[in-house]
Amino acid sequence: MLDPGQLIVDPHHHLWERPGWRYLLDEILADIRTGHDVRATVLVQARAMHRAEGPEEMKPVGETEFANGVAAMCASGGYGKVQVCAGIVGFADLRLGEAVKPVLEAHLRAGGDRVRGIRHIATWDTDPQLMNPAYQPAEDMLDSAEFRAGFAQLAPLGLSYDAWLYFLQIPRLTALARAFPQTPIVLDHCGGVLGIGRFEGQRSEVFAEWSKAMAELATCPNVMVKLGGLGMRLPGFGLEQQPKAPSSETLAQHWKPYMERCIELFGTDRCMFESNFPVDKGGYGYAEGWNAFKRIAAGASVEEKADLFWRSATRFYRLPSIG
Repeated sequence: MLDPGQLIVDPHHHLWERPGWRYLLDEILADIRTGHDVRATVLVQARAMHRAEGPEEMKPVGETEFANGVAAMCASGGYGKVQVCAGIVGFADLRLGEAVKPVLEAHLRAGGDRVRGIRHIATWDTDPQLMNPAYQPAEDMLDSAEFRAGFAQLAPLGLSYDAWLYFLQIPRLTALARAFPQTPIVLDHCGGVLGIGRFEGQRSEVFAEWSKAMAELATCPNVMVKLGGLGMRLPGFGLEQQPKAPSSETLAQHWKPYMERCIELFGTDRCMFESNFPVDKGGYGYAEGWNAFKRIAAGASVEEKADLFWRSATRFYRLPSIG
């Protein structure tokens, strides 16, 4: 491990049990115990453990109930010092408008004092292979009156918004952030860089357009960025297709231009490294991923590293300080 004493909060991971794919507490603990000093994590919704019965809009509250149970297990001290699911980001259909408020309140009750925000995925593109069949948002969802009426319910309840969308949609997020300056927003996965499908072979063009959109978004003081998610197939690095998992040096080489640009635009106090496991697990190992982040941050000061590895996440998600 590089710099094994560096404190870490992992602000973005999932837990689920799906056919042929189990990633629950045992699995994330096995990854965390590979050597980095991860002290706490934030679970982000991923359609896991929804309630089987009850009103459709309330079924996602089951994921928060499950995550809060995992957090309680870790709070017992029986699983070591790491507090898995110290923060919880659930799902609520913000297109319900004002009617989403009871759903948000149900999440808050189900998660005790651990629920911090909501993620309603907005990824959309004209290319069908870029669309997740589990999420079918409209192109203009972030602009719609219904969504914004639901979004308006977040801040009064002390909730933030996790934004997951593609780079061409960043201007829509900028408009949303400006319309709701009191709502904390964090942009997931470096802003949805694409390099497959119709974007294959256009890395420099995509980088230029993404960079321009990110520069405009950075003018919104209520927005932060998660640095990660580049192990997915979407950026087109092909990590998941290699016969051998990549080294941290290889990962850092691929990721550095995007992450350094984010840090340049937003500052370390508005950026946080994330694992996005187990999704990114298809592209690299947990230990190698955090080593890659440490390589990218090698030239940063001690205070800047604290921001990137734990302090920004702790502040955004209002977690107990680990420093």
